Amino acid sequence: MRSLTLALRFARRELRGGLRGFGIFLACLTLGVAAIAAVGSVRAAIEAGLAHEGAALLGGDAEMEFTYRFATAEERDWMGRTALKTSEIVDFRSMAVVDGDAGSDRALTQVKAVDDGYPLVGRVQLAPEMPLDQALAGRNGLPGAVMERVLSDRLGLAPGDRFRLGTQEFVLMAALVKEPDSAAAGFSLGPRTIVTTRALASSGLLAPGTLFSTKYRLVLPAGSDLHRLAGEARQRFTETGMRWRDSRNGAPGVKQFVDRLGAFLVLVGLSGLAVGGIGVSSAVRSYLAGKTAVIATLRTLGADRATIFLTYFLQIGALSLLGIALGLLLGGGLPLLLGPVIGAELPVPAIFALYPKPLGEAAIYGLLTALIFTLWPLARTEEVRAATLYREALSGARLMPAPRYLLAIGVALALLIALAALFSGTWALTLWTAAGIAGALVLLALTAGAMRWIARRAAPLARGRPALRWALDAIAARQEGAGSVVLSLGLGLSVLSAVGQIDGTLRNAISGNLPEVAPSYFFVDIQKDQMPGFLARVEGDPGVHRVETAPMLRGVITRINGKPAREVAGNHWVIRGDRGITYAAAPGPNTRITAGHWWPEDYAGPPQISFAAQEAAEMGLKLGDTMTVNVLGRDIPATITSFREVDFSTAGMGFILTMDPAALAGAPHSFIATVYADPAAEAPILRDLAGEFPNITAIRVRDAIDRVAEVLSGIAGATRWGAGISLLTGFLVMIGAAAAGTGARTTEAAILKTLGATRARILLSFALRSAILGAAAGLVALAAGIAGAWAVAHRVLETDFTVIWPAALLVVTGGIFATLIAGLIFAWPPLRARPARVLRSRE
Repeated sequence: MRSLTLALRFARRELRGGLRGFGIFLACLTLGVAAIAAVGSVRAAIEAGLAHEGAALLGGDAEMEFTYRFATAEERDWMGRTALKTSEIVDFRSMAVVDGDAGSDRALTQVKAVDDGYPLVGRVQLAPEMPLDQALAGRNGLPGAVMERVLSDRLGLAPGDRFRLGTQEFVLMAALVKEPDSAAAGFSLGPRTIVTTRALASSGLLAPGTLFSTKYRLVLPAGSDLHRLAGEARQRFTETGMRWRDSRNGAPGVKQFVDRLGAFLVLVGLSGLAVGGIGVSSAVRSYLAGKTAVIATLRTLGADRATIFLTYFLQIGALSLLGIALGLLLGGGLPLLLGPVIGAELPVPAIFALYPKPLGEAAIYGLLTALIFTLWPLARTEEVRAATLYREALSGARLMPAPRYLLAIGVALALLIALAALFSGTWALTLWTAAGIAGALVLLALTAGAMRWIARRAAPLARGRPALRWALDAIAARQEGAGSVVLSLGLGLSVLSAVGQIDGTLRNAISGNLPEVAPSYFFVDIQKDQMPGFLARVEGDPGVHRVETAPMLRGVITRINGKPAREVAGNHWVIRGDRGITYAAAPGPNTRITAGHWWPEDYAGPPQISFAAQEAAEMGLKLGDTMTVNVLGRDIPATITSFREVDFSTAGMGFILTMDPAALAGAPHSFIATVYADPAAEAPILRDLAGEFPNITAIRVRDAIDRVAEVLSGIAGATRWGAGISLLTGFLVMIGAAAAGTGARTTEAAILKTLGATRARILLSFALRSAILGAAAGLVALAAGIAGAWAVAHRVLETDFTVIWPAALLVVTGGIFATLIAGLIFAWPPLRARPARVLRSRE
């Protein structure tokens, strides 16, 4: 207690001198905490908005969804007894066609066919403003429609113009500005068009076997127990293929996406906080080096080691709390201040406020980071003894602190990683991130040491180039701060490099490699009696290289080996919804059976399944397992008799589940086809098929790729902002290192001027040392970033990895440029100083 009392008194007196020398310390800690707090606050705002507006996002209190069928009489009866109001929605893809004098123009659209009750909750916003029922009523005997402006502009349509869906003609009445339930719709390949279901009765688009889903929105009595109703509905109807959602999670896909992206951005923010930790450690080390005389004097007056340590521990702790508080103020206040701007850019509602949970998490991250990076230099104060009064004691102290401090640092680091994994909910990604940061720091530290060693031995070889030799001598000197520069800038660039490489790898996987192997079009909803005409047109075209066709159904895997599918396969993506199913009498020419045997071509026994080998291994399936598949409300129990390879990377046709033909006999279905054609042949094929078979929907693969790439660009933009914070923090650390070395460079410049060196040559030596350090940091960061991106590509994304060389070169040049700027900012004071004044002040 006596040591603590004295330490508090000494620390208070030290802090009276102000915060000089701690600007970089505070800036690094503030930026790191602010980035994490801001990401967490925006994430919490979106989650609060989703929870508050659950019913509006869903379009009702609850929703029951069915695949390729309408609800049965029993299902409608249960909905009628349970809900106050219901509304039926039919969702599918089709081609919007505009006929003109120069021919027909067409575009893919996501059609929402509604009844008179839609929307049960919220309001559809149109331009020009009008009620939705008035717009859908149409005019001049034609049913009305509304569509998103991007689609009407693409087709050259204005209100009052006509277009076709299938064989039915519609009149466009207004532009669709906003749907209240758009967030619950999920990802779509085309812009939205809304019509009434009854207007499609003669369109040919909802024939048996065509690809559509129905959603029944329910408004429930006040106080309804959603948990009980969900359990009852699932017990009665899940095995008929029904999927239930309610207002407790109105947009589950959006929430899951926000959670995963938010967790990833927090981990990127932690990388930035690690960069800032290097600056914090450097600032503390530099500050304590300047306090050598004070520490030695206190030891001379009888202060023990505990008192000395606590004095500076309390002082640095108070400054850490200040930096964390500033970070929380910035990270929590900016989203609140910019809430209207951020909210306008988000596709979902967000309620911006000060949320304690993300702020508390950011504060914990900041405290643990400050402890980890300050404890090491603080522990070295024990090395200052009274006998070393007025000497550079810290520079000659042993490198490793006492074991108790190493243990404390290890415990704090383990706690930080554990809490990061707990808060983010992604243990594997957190551990990989921690391992990547640790590996990069070790590699950069070894690089800094190797640079000093190389510079020390290379300097004598540069006798004819004085500027280069001075630069090498400066790098070899420990007080120049080469270690801080390489560590801080290198780690920031490593994060940016990894993000850039991952972004480029994803873009290559989606758009760079596919055009050489992908089909031109997917055609869906081809009726069986249309197949001969369809094949005659595409197979007879000399511009078509290959055509693949298959019957297409959708089914839900409800049971495996007699147990609910989720009990056996967990939350595997194959059982989370309905999946494409086909049948075939014989395996295709490119099919490779990995285990088991295919059924005979004339097989008519109990249903059999050929399942995708990789997904089967992930789900723990083996030959002989039984699987119940619900197709159009009918349960089909079958046995897995073979596994086969399914390659989705070519964007061609691939089915997880294939059954024998007899198993699906009598089930209404349509066919799908993929057509590989020359670019010049694509438009005529689409025009001829749309004219002859208006119900067939064509999906251009390039358009689908562009839609996915558009989503990825938003994700990449967010991650680049996070990596940019890390890089900015690294630049601040370099500023601090350059500022700390100003005195040494001033003395160096004074001596060189006295010996006849010109200002230009001295400036050149400063620039060379900065460029060499930046190049080293950039090259190591590039290697670390490529290694990290490779691991993510193979372990997480499961895709091929290709180095994106333009991004790689940008990292290296960015490192050189950043160190040049930081070094030259503090080069002018040493150059302007008068040698006589500088040298007289030296002992």
